[in-house]
Formats: sequence, C-alpha cells, structure tokens
Amino acid sequence: MDMADMADMADMHAGLLKLIGLRVDLITPDRAEVSLTVTPDLFQPAGLVHGGVFCAIVETAASIGGAIWLGDRGQVVGVANHTDFIRAVREGELKGVATPIHRGRSQQLWLVEIHDEQKRLVARGEVRLQNLEPR
Repeated sequence: MDMADMADMADMHAGLLKLIGLRVDLITPDRAEVSLTVTPDLFQPAGLVHGGVFCAIVETAASIGGAIWLGDRGQVVGVANHTDFIRAVREGELKGVATPIHRGRSQQLWLVEIHDEQKRLVARGEVRLQNLEPR
C-alpha cells in the first residue's frame, strides 16, 4: 500500500480520527498501528482517559487492518468490540497495534493492544468484523 492509499483509508474515518486526534501510523494487511496524544478533551469526569476512547482506538485499528486485508473483495463492518481497560491514563502518548487472529471468508477477528509511552499495556480489545461483498 502506498501513501495515497493510506491517506484514502484514513479519510474513511476522518470524523472520528479528527475528533479524538487519532493518527494512522502504519497499515498493512497484517498490522495496523495508530497513535494519539492524550488531552483533557479525552477525559471522563475523574480525569482519566474515557473508556470510549480506548474502544474507538480498538475499533478503528482493527477496521483499518481488516479493510486493507480484504481489499477490493468488499468492505468490513464491526459486529463486536470487546475492550478491556487495564491501566488508567492521564497523560502522554498512546499507541494501538492491531494484528489478525482469524481472517475467514465471511468474518475476521483482530486483536488490538494499546500501550503508553513506557510500553505498558493500558488496554486491549478484540474486534469481530463482517466481510461484506461489494455493492
């Protein structure tokens, strides 16, 4: 995938990417990497990164990876997102890395791990994607 294709993929999710500041760092059929800088706009009332932010990172990274793998054979939609919150985050950079667990004819399952700047696991999730045929 060239940089133009990566930009097109990022544009598919521009609303969410822009809203939370998520950056797409790498996309291959076997791996997707995203990152963001923690800001107070991402906090829940206790001053921690909101769990929905972690869910969005997980869903986006898995969807981008799954879409690139499926390519012109169709598109993917998320049908399940299970995200575990492991460590509270108040500042710094977060990096999410998505890798496939299973890629089949009709569905895919991706694992996404999110680490902080100290490389500590702060959240992890699995996303099941449905492969849809082209319209």
